Amino acid sequence: MEEFDNIRAYGPLDLPEAYERLTADPQFRAVLAYIFPDMPFEAFTEKLKQCKTNLDFQVAFCYPFLKGLLKKASTGCDFDITNIDNKRRYTFVSNHRDIVLDSALLDVMLIEADFKTTCEIAIGDNLLAAPWIKDLVRVNKSFIVLRSAGIREMLTNSKRMSEYMHHVISDKHDNIWIAQREGRAKDSDDRTQESILKMMAMGGSGDTIQRLKQLHIVPLAISYEYDPCDYLKAAEYQLKRDIEGWKKTKQDDVTSMQTGIMGYKGAIHYHCAPCIDSYLDSLPNDMAKGDLFKAVAEHIDKGIHANYRLFANNLVALDMLEGTESGHYTADDKARFEKYLAGQTVKAEAALKQANVAADKAFLRERMLTMYANPVRNNRKALNS
Repeated sequence: MEEFDNIRAYGPLDLPEAYERLTADPQFRAVLAYIFPDMPFEAFTEKLKQCKTNLDFQVAFCYPFLKGLLKKASTGCDFDITNIDNKRRYTFVSNHRDIVLDSALLDVMLIEADFKTTCEIAIGDNLLAAPWIKDLVRVNKSFIVLRSAGIREMLTNSKRMSEYMHHVISDKHDNIWIAQREGRAKDSDDRTQESILKMMAMGGSGDTIQRLKQLHIVPLAISYEYDPCDYLKAAEYQLKRDIEGWKKTKQDDVTSMQTGIMGYKGAIHYHCAPCIDSYLDSLPNDMAKGDLFKAVAEHIDKGIHANYRLFANNLVALDMLEGTESGHYTADDKARFEKYLAGQTVKAEAALKQANVAADKAFLRERMLTMYANPVRNNRKALNS
């Protein structure tokens, strides 16, 4: 385990010291008071000491917080596991909408689907803006994706992470969640990066197909009726368009995390496609690696695209973009989404004003419509292929 020390999730032996660092940190204590306003700090620390495993911590604190959040910020979240077995362990590869909630809500769904464990979560080191955040995510079963490095170091880091993922599945008998690409797909045109699959195949044993099979990959489709960060993503598109070399700051990531967690999401649906092990068995052993990774990425994409839950918002957005009238929603649905879109455009304008950039309303509107329309386009293509 020493080779994984700088990236791995904390184990039971690490928790007491991590708890001490967390409870001594003023920023963490301030966040704690905000999240659990009715829980005295002494009561929190006493309850924390009783958590001997990461799962204990999740059940004691994360689960009730997220259930409360779903009541306030959504109309509910459901999970279709028809295609998988809750007695097995999987690597869930999903589309990526929300920085925090995609994986956090999966943990809630796994608990409620009677899985005996949750999942270890891949999280980029760019999101770890403070030492207490790094401690907290590792207590919460996250492992660190090291991104800031030169090419040689990146290869070393990728191989180590792959070996750790194989260790989690084969030795720790836990699940894994990882996004299908680095960062969120801002336009919701979800595509699996072949580089993610190449990384996965660095660990394990045997040929490339065997190494991918050992992770028991399950494509996971995540659908939010509303994306609270849609206006931030639209503003980001304009900033990239208008300011040469513009890049997000750590504070931008923090803002996106806060907005995604607390913002209204409407209905949420998680849907597992079948594990790809059987598909991998169908591929020829002498397949060129480049062709193999491309084919597997496309198979994962199809599993995700075909299992989106499409909401009226998505259908309205596509018609508004293409000037069509599909008739698959009501006049009230369209009016509601148009009102929502107008409100989010105002928010995007305010975000751009803070950056001293004049808002391009037509561009912002088109970007947000595209975010909601692309899942329909991909879903129809997947179902018709």
